[in-house]
Amino acid sequence: MNTETKQILTSDGIPLEKSLKKAERRNKIKAFLLVVPLLLFLAITYISPIGELLTRSVDDKMVTNMLPKTFKAMEKWDGQELPSEEVFASFLSDYKILVKAKTQGKLGQRLNKEKNGFNSILKKLIRKMKNFEEGNYKEQIISVHKRFEDVSYWRAIKRTAPPYTVAKYLKAVDMYTDENGEIVRVEEGRRIYIKLWLRTLQVALFVTLFTFLMGYPIAHLLATIPMKYSNLLMICVLLPFWTSLLVRTASWMILLQQQGVVNDFFVMIGLVDDDNRPEMMYNIVGTYVAMTQILLPFMVLPLYSVMKTVSPSLMRAGKSLGGTPFVSFWKIYFPLTTSGIGAGSLLVFILAVGYYITPALVGGASGTLISNSIAYHMKQTLDWSFASAMGLMLLVGVMAVYWIYNKLVGIDNIKLG
Repeated sequence: MNTETKQILTSDGIPLEKSLKKAERRNKIKAFLLVVPLLLFLAITYISPIGELLTRSVDDKMVTNMLPKTFKAMEKWDGQELPSEEVFASFLSDYKILVKAKTQGKLGQRLNKEKNGFNSILKKLIRKMKNFEEGNYKEQIISVHKRFEDVSYWRAIKRTAPPYTVAKYLKAVDMYTDENGEIVRVEEGRRIYIKLWLRTLQVALFVTLFTFLMGYPIAHLLATIPMKYSNLLMICVLLPFWTSLLVRTASWMILLQQQGVVNDFFVMIGLVDDDNRPEMMYNIVGTYVAMTQILLPFMVLPLYSVMKTVSPSLMRAGKSLGGTPFVSFWKIYFPLTTSGIGAGSLLVFILAVGYYITPALVGGASGTLISNSIAYHMKQTLDWSFASAMGLMLLVGVMAVYWIYNKLVGIDNIKLG
């Protein structure tokens, strides 16, 4: 008896198993080609900008490229005493090339960030080096300004030798690397960025809490009243999306000012005196009020979509079993809406952390958040490396919140209905 299994062939003589594998491979290729446009879109609009942020935040090759001979000569220098004649001669050679190319200003600005006063002595060197004689460059450069005799200025140059640095990230948490290479905190009076991070976190948490306290009853009302009234009220919830964010923020500026509608109402009902009107503009109070109202729909909509799926009969069953309305609500209804609470809270928190326009217009100095600082360094100081570092730190912080939420609650429990 022949124990061999006869191979099944297709109509064109190809083994069936081989033909099926070929068809499966072809289907996988087609499926991949269908998602290629989406992958390209994500790479261009999401992955590429993040990569650019990371590169800019650690890139420190500018000085290395401008002073190649100097860093070559500094390789054997221990940084304890003034460098040798070779280092001074190499530095002067590199600097002459920069002056000829008219790019010495960028070097001065970069070294001035490393050591105050560097830019001014380099400008003086331009005027004096035209009269330098051949040889003995160390003595001639020192004669330009006494700071060139200070070893800390040459250490500042050597600190910029590595092509990559974490200095911007240290600066974002009020720290820096001193002349000995140790990481230390800045002086007490100059610590501003830690306060900005803490304030941003505080505002995001409180805005999330306020939107939840206001949005939960609104969403419950929308989910329980008849559909004809629910649709009408839903228009009121969605109405802010049809109005410019700038217009809504400007409206709050008018309402919250000391002579505004809100203060006039407080005076009218006798809550405050006319001479003691509370300040609700250009402070953290205005930021809370405006951001809560603007972000409220992002809490209401996820809650509503989940509450709409909860059957009203569950509450009636709880009451019929002897539970009070509050106990029935807390034991039955509320746990069923936690997925909507998670979705709304995470959405509002992430949006609040990166909010920019409203804190900038309403918050003033005491309402400034980290996003405002990023915009300031992008547009005013033009320190894009520092802005990139803070932007990447903000992104990592948001991803950390997402990861913690997933570990504690589970991202699968987030539902939008």
